[in-house]
Amino acid sequence: MAMAIILVLIVIASVLFHILAPWHATPAASNWGSIDTTLFITLIISGIFFIAVTLFMAVAVIRFRHKEGARAAYQPENKKLETWLIIVTSVAIAAMLAPGLVVYSDFIRVPKNAYELEVVAQQWQWAFRFPGQDGKLGKSDIKFVDSTNPFGLDPKDPLGQDDVLIINNDVRLPLDKPVKVLLRSKDVLHDFYVPQMRSKMDMVPGMVSYFWFTPTKTGKYEVLCAEYCGVGHYNMRGHMIVEEQDAFDQWLNSQPTFAQTLTTAAKPSRDSVLEKGRQLVEKLGCSACHSQDGSASLGPGWKGLYGRTEQLADGTSVLVDEAYVKESILDPKARLVQGYPPVMVTYTLNDDELGALVALIKSLGAGQQDKEPTPGEASSPGDDLAAQGQKLAQSLGCLACHSVDGSKGVGPSWQGLYGKAETLADGTSIKVDEDYIKDSVLNPGAKIVKGYAAVMPAFTPSDKDLNALIAFIKSKANADADASKTQPGK
Repeated sequence: MAMAIILVLIVIASVLFHILAPWHATPAASNWGSIDTTLFITLIISGIFFIAVTLFMAVAVIRFRHKEGARAAYQPENKKLETWLIIVTSVAIAAMLAPGLVVYSDFIRVPKNAYELEVVAQQWQWAFRFPGQDGKLGKSDIKFVDSTNPFGLDPKDPLGQDDVLIINNDVRLPLDKPVKVLLRSKDVLHDFYVPQMRSKMDMVPGMVSYFWFTPTKTGKYEVLCAEYCGVGHYNMRGHMIVEEQDAFDQWLNSQPTFAQTLTTAAKPSRDSVLEKGRQLVEKLGCSACHSQDGSASLGPGWKGLYGRTEQLADGTSVLVDEAYVKESILDPKARLVQGYPPVMVTYTLNDDELGALVALIKSLGAGQQDKEPTPGEASSPGDDLAAQGQKLAQSLGCLACHSVDGSKGVGPSWQGLYGKAETLADGTSIKVDEDYIKDSVLNPGAKIVKGYAAVMPAFTPSDKDLNALIAFIKSKANADADASKTQPGK
């Protein structure tokens, strides 16, 4: 009886949760409200079956519960019941599939007056192409793809000369005008997804997929990649801005055409070397992995990089000069900087393009080693070792479980940890010193801090790496102490 009551309560709670839940889908900003209707029909049908099956289980638990001396009836088959189950199940499946097939048929049946937009995906950025004054997109082929022609347009095709190229993660569209979206990928599987538009379609290398929609509300909507496409997948974002026709036309007319980009490439003297470097960064997608403002990213940041000595993954060090930068572009896996994954693809650039990128990196500031140290600014060997420890902690995934700002995580926070007395799971206490940290890294299950689960795997870093990690953890303790001194009353 108790089990039957629990089953009934589960049904009631599930229905109430759906009715009273504060979470609802954002209203559609396109003509595809029918997709929401299809999802609702699927939810209702599956919900009816959930309620029916669960209540049947509750009735069965009561009616066919164990009784002393009772004997179960042997009934190997029931053709009448099987027939009804087949009929009801088939009707339910058809009822769920039919609306989806109808909507999908409309989803790819493009109206004749639709405005074309090509979306090109590349790890980990978006690019867009509009037809020019002739209203037609030019031909493209992978053999034409290079740093000056990232879309791979045929330079000899007259239809492509006036195509408008948007080498940016943001794109704009006119309000209340149907758009045919052509989808291409230059490397791996991607998925173009704009939730408010109810638009979503896979992008498969070697083929062009498509769908259409009509934007019905002005606004700024996020563009996402909904197919895991590599370590930078989370950063593959953009925006779709829907605006009035006049504003859209003004914006579109200010964007470069394919013919203009060819002219710029043929006459590099019109732009400075730095500007050419910036254009290459946009076209090649370098900024998806390398920041220019000093913020952490998938690859080393370019601010202050040139002239700096970097620690490599094999334990050696290298001066970041022109030769090293060029080698890292042409053969990125030859000498990897410690703490960064080997995910950069190989580029085949000419000497002018390499020189432009080197000039841009140079312009972002030279490394601290090139400067004359001023009083109070000279970095100590301990600071360098702590920096190496930070990179190592990031590469090993330590910071996924151990915070450095005092916030609670899977493991103890490293802020203020060094030198602190910790209570262990067995009730004893221990001071967090170098020996304890080394022991915790090499044999993490030996002395577990109270209140934390024994989930940390064992690592086998070298003595040099261990010392770097310890230096980083020490720096977090010192930073915490220095911060407390600056507070009033300290």
